[in-house]
Amino acid sequence: MTTKTTSRGAATLPLNTVLAGDCVAQMRKLPDESVDLVFADPPYNLQLRGDLMRPDNSRVDAVDDDWDSFASFKTYDAFTRAWLKQARRVLKPGGAIWVIGSYHNVFRLGAELQNQGFWILNDVVWRKSNPMPNFRGKRLTNAHETLIWASKSEGAKYTFNYEALKALNEGVQMRSDWVLPICTGGERLKDENGQKAHPTQKPESLLHRVLLGTTNPGDVVLDPFFGTGTTGAVAKAMGRDFIGIEREASYRKVAKARLARVQPYDAEALQVSTSKRAEPRVAFGVLVERGMLRPGEVLHSLGGRHKARVRADGTLVSSEAKGSIHQVGAQLEGAPSCNGWTYWHFKRDGVAVPIDLLRQQVRAEMAEG
Repeated sequence: MTTKTTSRGAATLPLNTVLAGDCVAQMRKLPDESVDLVFADPPYNLQLRGDLMRPDNSRVDAVDDDWDSFASFKTYDAFTRAWLKQARRVLKPGGAIWVIGSYHNVFRLGAELQNQGFWILNDVVWRKSNPMPNFRGKRLTNAHETLIWASKSEGAKYTFNYEALKALNEGVQMRSDWVLPICTGGERLKDENGQKAHPTQKPESLLHRVLLGTTNPGDVVLDPFFGTGTTGAVAKAMGRDFIGIEREASYRKVAKARLARVQPYDAEALQVSTSKRAEPRVAFGVLVERGMLRPGEVLHSLGGRHKARVRADGTLVSSEAKGSIHQVGAQLEGAPSCNGWTYWHFKRDGVAVPIDLLRQQVRAEMAEG
């Protein structure tokens, strides 16, 4: 276990460990505004009545554990209210929460999120590409679960790596319907008897998408219903810190063994796509100051029709115009605007090179610093 002193200096966070016990009691021990993201997969309160059988009369391994049993909706709502209150307290002002549920509980979760002041950003439909059939044939096959993503309050800042999710989706804006398989095969953890270690183990692909899109390396992710540790495993691999809370000893045992096997990705592999607006601003004058372009050097327009000279103050002058790289380009082309970084080129060894290449070199040096 590692610890991290909070900004208040007194309390520490039990990072990268699994806390044993009730989630509300354990969250009460965490300092205010100390975590960046909460991912919660609470009990669904399935209200199962009797065994669920397949057509061949074999029994389905359904969720019938004590932790998913509540005496009434009122009891479940009180439980939801208690853990969400603590989750909101420990979130940083710019933090966010994800909760996942089925039709049994997600509407109650959504209402309580709003009651407590969270601001819902999206609901995401996780459409399972391989759902369990409806064996009784009396309802539609339940082929999806719903995730709710919310900031701590209306107008609060939150992390959203838009370009990274777009890149993950082959250059197309990520939508709010995610087609991912349920946890099967080698990823499905088994206990010492060869049985499922947890009935509702979530696939790592789901957590990868959540953490990639809404956290950054070094962020602290809290999972108050840790189970067999999917959130922790993905967080560790992706360079995030985690805090897990789990009351069931059997799940903690499996989770700890799982986490011990996880190898973090290297720092370079964790770098993600960012928007141009997120990149540090570099003025054209910086290139002149640093001698990358010299006063008096001639720049040529895209296509070579126009030319202008660099001045010591980072402006350009031609026979027809003077001003910034953007202003001169626009005037020469008779256009309302111009991206001077891609319009102007300099010559190196007889080859025309866009000045934007020099800007990218400066940005790379800034990132290294």
